[in-house]
Parts: sequence; structure tokens; C-alpha cells
Amino acid sequence: MNLTRYTNEEMMVVSIARQVRDFETVAVGAVSPIPAAGCILAEQMYAPNITLLMLDVEEYYPFSAGSSELHFLAQRGELDLFFLSGVQIDEHANFNLHVIGNYRRPDVRLAGAYGSGMLYYMARRVIFFRTEHSLRTFVPKVDFVSGAGVTPDTVYRQGGPALVITPKGVLEWDNKTDQWKILHVQPASSYHDIQAHTGFELRPSGSFRYAAPPTNKELSCLRTVARFKLEATYPDFFQHNVLRD
Repeated sequence: MNLTRYTNEEMMVVSIARQVRDFETVAVGAVSPIPAAGCILAEQMYAPNITLLMLDVEEYYPFSAGSSELHFLAQRGELDLFFLSGVQIDEHANFNLHVIGNYRRPDVRLAGAYGSGMLYYMARRVIFFRTEHSLRTFVPKVDFVSGAGVTPDTVYRQGGPALVITPKGVLEWDNKTDQWKILHVQPASSYHDIQAHTGFELRPSGSFRYAAPPTNKELSCLRTVARFKLEATYPDFFQHNVLRD
């Protein structure tokens, strides 16, 4: 049994690490401390042979011209896994990073998606991460489609949605039914808690189970190795969301 305290963010980091597959080419965008830490943890514990690219982290980004090389790599079909977030995510796996409300007169105008829309189509797997699991995040229909989860057969895409990871659970995209399903319930949540905070119906995945809490080894690696590698890039995240042993 693991009696160590951990934060919701640490649980999300561990959940991401457990989903990274060995020998994948994995990329993490800017301002993404949770997947960045998850990928470091995966590299150290579960997937030592991944090729890991992280914007703003010199050790893991060999290119010199910003994000352009990452985009070119994805367009060549060489990106296996990428991570995205969204202010809104809907039941059709569309995500919104542009506006809340009417597009012409929005309640909130956001920064936009930059290359995220293209990467959503070109990465073989996309894992969404969101620290807020609420009815305003998981909506029946997004206010603006920054990236579409399902596209016509005439649209070229190499991959698409795989998972959503939140403090409450892990949702899995079912390509056969084009639906989100509950794959894992996080230790501090419940099936009914996830459904109550999601604006569309969820059913259990065929692989449904309750997630195991972080192990002492996972937490130690996150709080030492990942902290050492990433704290200069994400000092606030490690100060406020990652505990010390």
C-alpha cells in the first residue's frame, strides 16, 4: 500500500507516464509542465527508448528554429504522441482554444491554437490533459472548433484523439463508436463523480478499472529526477504542485 501524500497534478503526471509506449517519438509543446514531467517519468521508468522532444527544454530539443522543426517532423509522419489541452472538449473530441461564446462577440477571446490543429491530425496519438474536470470544460459542443476529433474520409490525417487525463479520471476515445468512454477512475474520484462533472454521457471502456495511486518509486522519480530536469523551465509548477520527499 502507498501511504505517501500526493497532489492531483502528481497523479496526472503519473497517469501520463503510464501511457507512454517504448520506442515512440514523443513531443511536448510549450507551457506544458504536466506532460513534460510525465514524459521524463516515463523515460526513467517505463519507456527508456523513447525519442523525447520538449519545447523550451534545451536537453530535449535539438532544433534551433522554435517549433517549426517539430511541425515538419509531424508532417513527415514521424510523430507518434503529442499532448494537447483545451478550454473546452466535447463529446465528438473537438477541442476549443479560441473563444468562449459567440465567435464575433465572444465572452472570452483566447490565445488560439497555433500549430495544435495540425498536430491533432498528424500525430498518431494525441493525449489531452486538463487540470479542471468540470461541466464548463467537458461540453456537449464546443463554442469553436480549434481541432476536430472526427473528420471525413476525404481529409488526410494520420491519427487523432486517444485519451483525456484529468484529476478525476482517464477517458478513452473509442474509434469504433466515436465516443469518449471512462478508462480509469482516479483514486480520489468515482465513476459517478466523473459523470456528474461531464456534460455528455459516458460509458465504461472495455478495459475499465480504478487507477492505482502513484507508487513511492514514481513519486520519488518525479520529485527528484523530473524536478532536476524541468524546474528551471517550470519553477512555479514544481513549487506549488509537486511535493518534496
